[in-house]
Amino acid sequence: MKKYIILIPVYNDWKSVFKLLKEINFQVAKWNADVSILIMNDASTEACPTNELSLENLKLIRIMNMKKNQGHARCIATGLKFLFEKEKFDYVIVMDGDGEDRPEELSLLFDKSSENPNKVITANRIKRSEGLLFKFLYQCHKMITFAFTGRLIKFGNYSCLPRDAVSVLLKDASFWSSYSGSVAKIIKDHDHVPSIRGKRFVEPSQMNFIKLLVHSIAIMAVFKNSTIIRSALFLFFYLFFVFYNLSFITLFPVFVVALFQILIFKISSRENMEGLNDSLTNVGSIDVLTHLTSE
Repeated sequence: MKKYIILIPVYNDWKSVFKLLKEINFQVAKWNADVSILIMNDASTEACPTNELSLENLKLIRIMNMKKNQGHARCIATGLKFLFEKEKFDYVIVMDGDGEDRPEELSLLFDKSSENPNKVITANRIKRSEGLLFKFLYQCHKMITFAFTGRLIKFGNYSCLPRDAVSVLLKDASFWSSYSGSVAKIIKDHDHVPSIRGKRFVEPSQMNFIKLLVHSIAIMAVFKNSTIIRSALFLFFYLFFVFYNLSFITLFPVFVVALFQILIFKISSRENMEGLNDSLTNVGSIDVLTHLTSE
């Protein structure tokens, strides 16, 4: 029987996570697999509730408590490093804990991984649930990312990783900065399932324009060499056409691209192999929620 571990990063959103656990328990009922949960608590300022739940289809639920907040990407990297070094498993499914990664799609990932046991399976977005403005900004993010990296990245954290893929990802510094960007860069051959971005279980989304911008740049920073080449080509051809009509207005795109490259290199400084290798030093404790499991 294959062993699946579902890894869920969380910061304060405990109500959503506990609702998600119930949904996961229901979804995996028919799996011919050993399913456990590892919740990555990113130094939440709100205490975890001690709800009594009956989750008979989940073998084990643990909460790994971080000493300091470090963001979802680094929480995921830390969790995967812990699992790879300390545990035996066949697959890790990474998903957000707020309901936007719909639990009813877990079986799609499970079935696809069973059909393609050695491949990474990503949940590619085919529909989103946010407002029109956010959808527009997100489409801009995808198009700009494609223009400067040549990669059309349609997935976020929601994915299924075989053990060998975890090993490969943990050897690249970019994995410490951007999960989806690193998977797109490092894993050359992966499959996907269709995914609809769900609505949050409890609170409004914490994603805003600034966070979306940083998220977008972090992905592009993984491909910084491509962004340099494509930016240089854009500037060469653009300046060639406006050379005899230079003004503040015509030079404005040049300033924008230059600023863009500065931000790319600034964000790329987050790629830190030493930080990734030492990530387990940020683990404060691991709580085993035995009252949520049945043997």
